[in-house]
Amino acid sequence: MSQNESSYKRRHYFIKKEFQFKFILKFCLLILAGAIISIGLLLFFSQGTLTSSFHQSRLVIENTFSAILPAVIYTNLITLGLISLASIVVTLFVSHKMAGPLFRFEKELKEIGEGDLTKSINLREKDQMTDIAESLNTMTVSLHGRVVDIQADVEQLLESASRQNAPQELIDDLGRLKQKIGTSFKI
Repeated sequence: MSQNESSYKRRHYFIKKEFQFKFILKFCLLILAGAIISIGLLLFFSQGTLTSSFHQSRLVIENTFSAILPAVIYTNLITLGLISLASIVVTLFVSHKMAGPLFRFEKELKEIGEGDLTKSINLREKDQMTDIAESLNTMTVSLHGRVVDIQADVEQLLESASRQNAPQELIDDLGRLKQKIGTSFKI
C-alpha cells in the first residue's frame, strides 16, 4: 500500500466528530427545553386545582401540580434518555451513510484532479449520490478524450514540423508540450 493510499484510512472524517457531538447535544437540549415547557404548561393549567389521593390509607388533598410533579419529572427524564440514545444512534448511522460516499468522492476526485483521467467514481448502488458520480464519470471520460485528441494533435504538429524543417526551437517546444501532457495526465 503506497503512502498516499494509507493517508485515506477512515481517520479522515467528512462529518466531524465535534459536529456530531454538537448536533446531538443541541437535539437533546431541544428535547429538554420541550420537557421544561411541558412542565411549565402543566403548572400553569393546574393552578388553583386540587387533587385527592390516598397515602397510607388516609385521604390527602393537595395541589394537583405537587401531586403529579414527581411522575412528570420521571417520565420526562426517561423520555429524554431514550430519545437522546435514539438520536445518537440515528445521527451516527445517517452521518456514516453520508460520509461513506463523500469519502470515496474525495479520494477519487483528488486522483482525477492530479491528472489520472482513467479513474472513475464507483459508489454502492443504493447511495444517494450515484447520479452525481455518473455525471462526474461522464465528465472524466470526456476530458480523457479531449486530452487524447490534444496529445494526438501535438504529435502530428511535431511530426509535421520535423518534416518541414521548422525551427528547432518550435520542435523543442512541441516536444516539451507533448512531454508535459504525458506527465500531467494519465490517459
